[in-house]
Amino acid sequence: MNTATFSLATVAPAIPEIALLACVSALLLVDLFVPDREKHLSFWLAIASLAGTAVLAGATVGNATAVTFHGMFVSDPMSQVLKVAALGASAVTLVYGRLYLEARSLLRGEFLSLALFATLGMMVMISAHHFLTLYLGLELLALSLYAMVALQRDSARATEAAMKYFVLGALASGMLLYGLSMLYGATGSLDIARVAASLGGAGASQTLAVFGVVFVVAGIAFKLGAVPFHMWIPDVYHGAATPATLFIGAAPKIAAFAFVIRLLAQALGGLDHDWQAMLALLAAASIGLGNLVAIAQTNLKRMLAYSTISHMGFLLMGLAAGTTNGYASAMFYVLTYVLMTLGAFGMILLLSRAGFEAEELEDFRGLNRKSRWYAFVMLVVVFSLAGIPPAVGFLAKLAVLQAAFEAGFGWLVVFAVLMSVVGAFYYLRLVKLMYMDEPAGEITIAPRADARVLLSANALAVLALGIVPAPLMDLCARAITASL
Repeated sequence: MNTATFSLATVAPAIPEIALLACVSALLLVDLFVPDREKHLSFWLAIASLAGTAVLAGATVGNATAVTFHGMFVSDPMSQVLKVAALGASAVTLVYGRLYLEARSLLRGEFLSLALFATLGMMVMISAHHFLTLYLGLELLALSLYAMVALQRDSARATEAAMKYFVLGALASGMLLYGLSMLYGATGSLDIARVAASLGGAGASQTLAVFGVVFVVAGIAFKLGAVPFHMWIPDVYHGAATPATLFIGAAPKIAAFAFVIRLLAQALGGLDHDWQAMLALLAAASIGLGNLVAIAQTNLKRMLAYSTISHMGFLLMGLAAGTTNGYASAMFYVLTYVLMTLGAFGMILLLSRAGFEAEELEDFRGLNRKSRWYAFVMLVVVFSLAGIPPAVGFLAKLAVLQAAFEAGFGWLVVFAVLMSVVGAFYYLRLVKLMYMDEPAGEITIAPRADARVLLSANALAVLALGIVPAPLMDLCARAITASL
């Protein structure tokens, strides 16, 4: 055995992952001895684990690119930024969902440990430099999310959602694995750098590689929730407990973005003409169907599910550009989208209480009469999701539209703009209900102070980034440029 493999310099790039794994193990042990009435101790241990890991990951930001574990793991500027974002999003999700989970007896070590294991899977995906590492991180994330959805065992709706998620997720994983095996057959390697070098030379079987790309893109489209692989999103979003829905809809999108960059931009850059066209078609279908079907929804979680499908279409537009500007715009888009999603579901959790799910549009009727501030918070988030200035969603969409136009996808840009106008209808309908209608019933806002403060800061961040986007945009551009 090569002892150098376990030297401190070799292990150092993976210290955040190792620390989080140790924290999950500690949480599982501690939770065994914590009585039910003291489960908040397990909660704060989980938050401390995420915060401490985020500090460790943040300390690596700015470090030079390092590849370790025999080329299977990389710490580069993109992974350093995305890990901090994913850890932060996971922590915010738990803070928002704490009261909801307590009221339904779900704030247990199982849910918290699944959340941490899922976050660990995201971090492994983000830093993968090998097809095996990518798949390992993906499955660790996916299996944790399947169990998280099914954890609400007394809910038939949640059980049904978990079964659909598991079956369709297994199918997508199979397609992805089949595509990766084809790429291995075409190039003779599973290492991302070697696959890229092989496809750039004359030794690879181009035909077999193109078939592999088709299956890989199909697997990626499922994980993102792009049409026509979107079937699971509305049912899972609606059926899962709202904190689980938020966990699925926010942080994993950051890992999925990194997954696409590693596979398509880094490993399969030599086949960009093949996968660019596929991504463009997936983007057009997702933007069209997502916006049109969302109009018919009366359930807010299902409406946000179709909104997610539409937003993933915009993300794919930036990726389809196949340029450094396109990737940087897509990275900016996914980070701001996660911020907006946290705010939207945070408001649903804010208004939910024991025995009441604030998930219907009617539940937000007359919110301005109850609380002008939280109506304003939801207004900012909704405007951002719709792409209305000055919220950051406008600049995020503008950035990916510009990148797609520069790459020659003018027809896609025109279509996306038209669909955005259509999509504004269902977002503004919610604003109308909050500000112009009388309350349909009692509106209760009684979460803990930490959730209220964090939700307010969330909305202000959405607004501030819309006014001063340059720091985050520059960070994304530098991270992508240094990592490709």
